[in-house]
Amino acid sequence: MKIFAGIFLLSNAASLASAFGVPKLLSKSNGSSKLKAEVDSFEDTGYMLETLNGPNDQITLDSELGSIDEGLIPERKTKKSNKPTVWSEFSALSAETGAINLGQGFPNWDPPQFVIDEAIKAIKSGFNQYTRTAGHPRLVEHLAERYSHHFKRRVDPYSQIAITIGASQALYVAIKTLLNPGDEVILLEPYFDLYVGQIEIADATPVYSPMKVKDNEWVIDFDSIRSAITSSTRLIIINSPHNPTGKVFTRDEMEEMACIVRENPRLMVISDEVYKYMVYQNDEAEKTIEPASHIHFATLPGMWDRTITISSAGKTFSITGWQVGWVLGPQWFIQEVQNALPYMQFCAPTPFQEAMAAILERADLPYKGFVNYYEWLRNDYLKRREKLEIALNAVNIPTMKGQGGFFLIGDVSHFPVPDSYLKQETPAMPNMTHDWAFCRYLAMEHGLIGIPTSAFFRPNGTSNNSAYGKLVRFCFCKNDETLHAAASALEKMKQSF
Repeated sequence: MKIFAGIFLLSNAASLASAFGVPKLLSKSNGSSKLKAEVDSFEDTGYMLETLNGPNDQITLDSELGSIDEGLIPERKTKKSNKPTVWSEFSALSAETGAINLGQGFPNWDPPQFVIDEAIKAIKSGFNQYTRTAGHPRLVEHLAERYSHHFKRRVDPYSQIAITIGASQALYVAIKTLLNPGDEVILLEPYFDLYVGQIEIADATPVYSPMKVKDNEWVIDFDSIRSAITSSTRLIIINSPHNPTGKVFTRDEMEEMACIVRENPRLMVISDEVYKYMVYQNDEAEKTIEPASHIHFATLPGMWDRTITISSAGKTFSITGWQVGWVLGPQWFIQEVQNALPYMQFCAPTPFQEAMAAILERADLPYKGFVNYYEWLRNDYLKRREKLEIALNAVNIPTMKGQGGFFLIGDVSHFPVPDSYLKQETPAMPNMTHDWAFCRYLAMEHGLIGIPTSAFFRPNGTSNNSAYGKLVRFCFCKNDETLHAAASALEKMKQSF
C-alpha cells in the first residue's frame, strides 16, 4: 500500500488497517512487513485489529507523511483525539499478552438461535436493498407499539422514531442536532468516555458533576448538578443502568432530576438506555431474581418533550456487531434527526432491521422455561455476575453495589502495585494512577484485562472525586470458561503478593 497526499492504493488486509487509522511500520523481514495499527477502538465495537502479516501488506510512508502539506490536515475537532484512549492501550496489551479480556463490554458467545434464524430468514426473503432512511417500516412500527406501551402514550412510528447505526450514532446525531457551539453538557462522573468526544465534536463543552460513594453505592449529588448549571447549559446525559458503575437510578433520583429539568426551561435530557433489560435485584436469602423496574425518564411528568431516548439491540441479544440502534422523542426533534441521517448513511442494514422486528416479537414469547427471553437473560447474567463477584471477593477485591448492566466495579486501592508500574507513563495515561498501574500489572504479569475507571473521570487527572484512581471495571458478559480462567488468574495474582 502506498500512501499519497489524498489518495490511498490499498491491498488486501492493509486496506482494513487503513480504515482504522494509518498503521506504523514495526519491522521488516525479507521484503515483508509486520504491521500493527494503533486503533482507538471504543468498547462498543469489541473489535481490535491484530498484527497483519503477509507479502502484500507492505506499506511505504512518504517520510512519515512528511510530504503532505500541513494545510491539508484538518484541525482536530475533539481534544480526546490528540492521544490514544484506554481502549487502544488495553486492546494492544490484550494482543501482546494473550490475556483474558474482562475489559471490553461485549459477549463472547453467539446470539440465541432464534436471532440467527431471523437474520438468515430476512436475507433469504429478499430484504437486501435500501429501506426507508429513517427506519425500516416493520421495525419502527414494532418499536412504536412497544414504546407506546412503555410510555403509556402513543408514539408515532414515522415522526417520533429514527433508526441509526447503533446507539453510538444515535448519540452522535442527537448531540450534533441539539447542540450549538458554546453549549454546555452536564455529565455524571464517572461517565462513559464516548460522550466527551462527541460533545467536543459538536464544539460544546462537557461539565462534570461527580457522583458520590455512600455505603459502597453510587449516589447522585443534586447540589453539584444545580451548581453546575449556567445560562449555557443545554443538555444533561443520564445513563441507567449506568456504565461503568452498574448503578440503576432510583425513582426518587429520576424525579429529582426531572425537577431540575423543569427548573431550567432550556435544559434537555438524553436518556441512554442500552442496558434497560439488564436490571437485577438479587434476594440473597432465596437466591431468586426479581427484576427491578426500569424507569424510562421520558415517562415522568412533563419529560416527554424534554427527553431524547436512545437504545439498541446489541447488548440485549448479543449482536453488538449488527449495529441497529434507535432514537425517539418529540416530533420537533426527531424531524431534525431524520433530516440529518441521509447525509450520514442512506439506511441502517435492511436485513438486520427486518430481522430485529421479528426478534423483538419472538423475545416476548416463553423461552427456556422463563416467561420470556428477557427474564431468561436477566437470570443468566445474574449467575455470571455472581461468579465474577465471588472470584473478586475471594482475592480481596471488594465489589461495589450495582443493580444493572454487565459490569462490576472492584476497589484495588489497597493492592501494593510494584513501583515499576506506578512510575510508568503511557500516551493514554501520562500521569499514572493506581488503578491504571494495577491494570497494566494485572495484564502483563497475570494475563487478565480489566479497565481502570480513571478513564471515566474528567481528563488529565483533574477530577476531585474521592473514587478517582481506586477502582477497576470488570465485565461479566463472558462465557463460563472465560470467567473460570479469570478466577484462576486472580487467585495466582493474590498468591504473588
